[in-house]
Amino acid sequence: MSFILFEIRDQIGCITLNRPEKLNSFNREMALLLQEKLNDCKKNKEIRAVYITGSGKAFSAGQDLAEVVDPEGPGMKRILSEHYNPIVTRIRKLEKPVVAAVNGVAAGAGANIALCCDIVVAATSASFIQAFSKIGLIPDSGGTHVLPRLIGWQKASAIMMLGDKIGAEEAERLGMLYKIFPDENFSEEAFKVAVQLSKMPTRALAYTKQALNFSINNTFEEQLQDEDILQQRAAQTLDYKEGVQSFMEKRAANFRGE
Repeated sequence: MSFILFEIRDQIGCITLNRPEKLNSFNREMALLLQEKLNDCKKNKEIRAVYITGSGKAFSAGQDLAEVVDPEGPGMKRILSEHYNPIVTRIRKLEKPVVAAVNGVAAGAGANIALCCDIVVAATSASFIQAFSKIGLIPDSGGTHVLPRLIGWQKASAIMMLGDKIGAEEAERLGMLYKIFPDENFSEEAFKVAVQLSKMPTRALAYTKQALNFSINNTFEEQLQDEDILQQRAAQTLDYKEGVQSFMEKRAANFRGE
């Protein structure tokens, strides 16, 4: 059984973390497979959005600690440099919208992989845990960069240091995620978000993602310059022309991601 399940459905690259008996915790094989599938989503022009979720009861419990303590294992340095850092970097650089559908617990690196996605939705019973402090580590996988920008320095600091379990409703209130859906129809409702994105002008969405990435370090003046560049690119797309024409003709737009 593969640790990563993958299919293309409705022009969406569907990635499922698949170690349910281990709460989808990451080992080296699973981490490398996820990178491979993210690369496939980047290269495949049929795919216009990406959807990441977990099998069973969890999204991901983070790193499989058995691998960390294994003397024959990759070791902490390689786990970060070859597993998690490439994963979150691929997600942020992927020029397609990425939806994290958090179906259950998202802990440690699993939580931070979800939070770096473009849109995070969660089941009512889902939860997020910055579990690192419980075992004497610091948050990784971009967590110390992303979480303070989502919810503010003070809240992020407390959640990371105390290792509190944050339920889906509190996570939504804090600004960690976009929307909650009931457990009983979570998969269906979460996937609709990806479907909606896939039917939109995805080149413009990619430029929006780039602008958000730039905004983290830019001054206001630098951001205006980058917006100017990206807007000119967006204005050259076929989808922009289709969007304007459909608006003038009072009809639904037929975007192609071009």
